[in-house]
Amino acid sequence: MISGLREDALLEPAGPNCELVVRKAAMHDIEPILGLINGYAAKGIMLPRTELEVSEDIRDFSVIVTAGRLVGCAALHFYTPSIGEIRSLAVAEDAKTHGIGRRLIEALVREASNYSLDAVFAFTYVAAFFGKMGFQEVERGELPLKAWKDCVRCPKFQCCDEIAVLRVLRAEYCRHFQQYSQDDGSQFVQLPVLRQLDRR
Repeated sequence: MISGLREDALLEPAGPNCELVVRKAAMHDIEPILGLINGYAAKGIMLPRTELEVSEDIRDFSVIVTAGRLVGCAALHFYTPSIGEIRSLAVAEDAKTHGIGRRLIEALVREASNYSLDAVFAFTYVAAFFGKMGFQEVERGELPLKAWKDCVRCPKFQCCDEIAVLRVLRAEYCRHFQQYSQDDGSQFVQLPVLRQLDRR
């Protein structure tokens, strides 16, 4: 699940003292990561996380720091040899800098590319932000079944209002990737399916 982002999430930092440092998370980042995620969870925007859950998944996380303060986090979670999910994207609401969300997504997309993933997807309330980052809306029913494991414990499971988005990273391998239209004219993308690939 993805947090709400302000409209300035794509903009560059403002001012000379607004340097943003993106890095992989460390164990000492667990407390501020939980603070960000659970702050949004209290508003019903994200699923709450426990210290144990974040500890187990800490290698998935990247964080962004400015002036010694952690102001954003996001995780890249692998589901199959070809697809991963960008999740737990949270940006401090009082952050005085811009472009935090964009920098985090860029870092996770690079990481996914380095692992030769074909595509990454996300569930979000801010599809327009992801659209500017090269993602397209997809039909959620096409996502790998494993992607639903967190949804089962969500209070909105039976009436989910999040939008599934996808960014293809290795189009040459997405033989089943295609765009199609719903009866209402909505445009969606068919996700690539798991298959055996020669990655030499």
